[in-house]
Amino acid sequence: MIEGVVFDKDGTLFDFRQSWGLWAARLLAELARDDDHAAGMADALGYDQQAQDFAPDSPVIAGTAEEIAARLLPLLPHFSQSKLVDHLNLLAQSAVMSPAVPLRAVLGALRARGLKLGLATNDNEAPARAHLSAHGVLDLFDFVAGYNSGHGAKPGPGMCLAFASQTGIDPEKAVMVGDSVHDLVAGRAAGMRVVAVLTGIAGAADLSPHADAVLPNIGHLGAWIDSLA
Repeated sequence: MIEGVVFDKDGTLFDFRQSWGLWAARLLAELARDDDHAAGMADALGYDQQAQDFAPDSPVIAGTAEEIAARLLPLLPHFSQSKLVDHLNLLAQSAVMSPAVPLRAVLGALRARGLKLGLATNDNEAPARAHLSAHGVLDLFDFVAGYNSGHGAKPGPGMCLAFASQTGIDPEKAVMVGDSVHDLVAGRAAGMRVVAVLTGIAGAADLSPHADAVLPNIGHLGAWIDSLA
């Protein structure tokens, strides 16, 4: 019996392309000196300005702010690593997120089943809480962690294990839901069931070898949980 669900954030609760495409465009507009510099930064981010889309190996998809900053630093020599990380986190905190589903309805329905809910993201915890709060769902979560919350980053299992520990749920009775292989590897390493959703960049062919199920979006999760009974 499933007792808890821990979600990834970007590409899972929020549509990745719509949400982070706007963030990338704003970053380039703020920091690029000219079109050539913007093109170089976009390449470092794995971001296609024309298509407003991300390459599957973009560090923005599953990387931390430190990993994204490391890609950009050679192009922004006037920034220190820490200053650029702070700037990235500040931009992330004010980024406008586009929900993948009606979040209050879907997450509320899962809570009504008696499930504990958690968030495990490779984003900074402060932007993560800001995004949940902006969409009126922060109160539905029993646990929120980012890569800087002291549990490590995905694909390590630390955040998933911390969710299980804090809620008192056996990892075998929890599900990790995410849109990237990093999410699925993290959940599996924690001893959880793992479910992939297709609201990120990765396709079913990439995710299915690592997942117990691949769903169109988190709106289908309740029915999948029912199918386990």
